[in-house]
Amino acid sequence: MINILSFFIAAVLASCPLLLGTLGESLTEKSGNLNLGVEGMMFMGGIAGLAGSYYYEQSAAHPAAWVSVLIALVCAFLCAAFGAFLYSVITITLRANQNVTGLALTIFGTGFGNFVGELIANSAGGYVAVGDVTKGGFNSPLFPQLANIPVLGKLLFSYNFMVYLSIALALLMTYFLAHTRKGLNLRAVGERHAAADAAGINVTVYKYLATCIGGGISGLGGLYIVMNSSNGVGGVWVHNCISGYGWLSVALVIFSAWQPSRAMLAALIFGGLSVTRYYFPIDAVPPALYDVLPFIATIIVLITVSLRRKRKNQPPASLGLAYFREER
Repeated sequence: MINILSFFIAAVLASCPLLLGTLGESLTEKSGNLNLGVEGMMFMGGIAGLAGSYYYEQSAAHPAAWVSVLIALVCAFLCAAFGAFLYSVITITLRANQNVTGLALTIFGTGFGNFVGELIANSAGGYVAVGDVTKGGFNSPLFPQLANIPVLGKLLFSYNFMVYLSIALALLMTYFLAHTRKGLNLRAVGERHAAADAAGINVTVYKYLATCIGGGISGLGGLYIVMNSSNGVGGVWVHNCISGYGWLSVALVIFSAWQPSRAMLAALIFGGLSVTRYYFPIDAVPPALYDVLPFIATIIVLITVSLRRKRKNQPPASLGLAYFREER
């Protein structure tokens, strides 16, 4: 019972960056933009957030945890959103191919993150890491008193604030897309560009905002990996630390059928797969097989979803298509 409880808690913690990446890409794709640069934006968000907290701690005599955390969140969101903005300019304004641009963003973001990380590490004397104040701000339970309640307290209240933030974003996005006029307008843009334009909806503005905000949310997923779970040590820059989580997030968008509420379950399942080796080891199974288990599951999920041809499981009709207003 204790082992299962610990496994569930670890699965929830591991699912957080996947959920943030999936939510960000879901919001982007709801506008009709297919941004395959999630991996790159997570790199950009991770290093920007770490750098923001690191330089704040270096400049402050007595750094405050909440200030350091807030700086990290803002830096991560803005840097990743800037990457998404570059993607938007190229694909929305210049109407370049979205697949190629997204792949270019992944390459650029990965190189940017690793280059800046190594640059700061060299200037810091070998590696860059935030202090215990910031680590505590990111890793401590948000409700420490409630977390001491046996079983139920550990099950519900033993997580850091970013876990609750990701869940809140999922619920907020679900409500926004289903029950607000702007959310319905965004869905209309993703389904039929020309029809939305004819109805008086500014297609360009909605696509830019959804893509940039979605990119910023994905960047928060990269920040979580850096601050909470890089090789088991939070707050330290590790080369190539994102390790394919961005690509998993893209697959989870399809698995969750572009629904933020379903993304929570999808992320939890894949988070559980990523930590299975630590709680249910099998001597006959090599550790490397455990590492690739989430990616094997991704292939199975994509095949399964593609065989289910229900309309509700299909992507927005205009996904990946550039909009030429003069041809309306």
